[in-house]
Amino acid sequence: MVPSSNAYWPPSPGYWPSSKFRSLSFYKGFTNLWGPQHQRLDQNALTIWLDRTSGSGFKSVRPFRSGYFGASIKLQPGYTAGVITAFYLSNNEAHPGFHDEVDIEFLGTTFGKPYTLQTNVYIRGSGDGKIIGREMKFHLWFDPTKNFHHYAILWSPKEIIFLVDDVPIRRYTRKSDATFPLRPMWLYGSIWDASSWATEDGKYKADYRYQPFIAKYTNFKASGCTAYAPRWCHPVSASPYRSGGLTPQQNGAMRWVQRYHMVYNYCQDSKRDHRQTPECWG
Repeated sequence: MVPSSNAYWPPSPGYWPSSKFRSLSFYKGFTNLWGPQHQRLDQNALTIWLDRTSGSGFKSVRPFRSGYFGASIKLQPGYTAGVITAFYLSNNEAHPGFHDEVDIEFLGTTFGKPYTLQTNVYIRGSGDGKIIGREMKFHLWFDPTKNFHHYAILWSPKEIIFLVDDVPIRRYTRKSDATFPLRPMWLYGSIWDASSWATEDGKYKADYRYQPFIAKYTNFKASGCTAYAPRWCHPVSASPYRSGGLTPQQNGAMRWVQRYHMVYNYCQDSKRDHRQTPECWG
């Protein structure tokens, strides 16, 4: 049996939201959050790294209540177990122990195994000991260490859409206020040691013989309604439809990714208590 060629590359989504939003210079939109000595900017390409002494993180200057948030990211090859490279929205500094978060996280790996891209949504209180994650995990259809690829989160009052090179990989809709982040969030990026859980549930730890662990970010985009924008500021869309949602072609590309490249879906995990995730039922 020869697999059809379309099993290797997603069908075209037919629409490229990243082209609709202007790039932002790092210093105009962001500030260092921690590990300033592990951060370097070179022609608007930001390099951050983790070694035995520290990782590094950055944060948007402004909070947003909706928007398109993207960056082109290149990951480190080789042994990166235990290391998380992240690009995410959060309000954990404004609401510690009771915060919202929308994550794109690259879970480090061992030799010869692919990175896992984890998407996650937390609502009000992922730090209070009752963590309810909503993880969907993917193995990408390309090697994310070879080149820069564009990863993005579209967050509106109706939905959250995760995109890779403009291909939607996940759509999380607002089914109720209790299961959707509605408070303003900032945009963050970071690299850090999460050995306790990152790689095969903590089986493989960070090994600092391979340090430094490097992540590169460029082509930053953060466009939408800031927390200070007037009420009439219209949320952006990931599709040609001003009201949001996805086109049939975009939905087809997303179904392809979920069929061939999704490796975990919290809604299909029988070990989870789905009374805590009512959005999985409908």
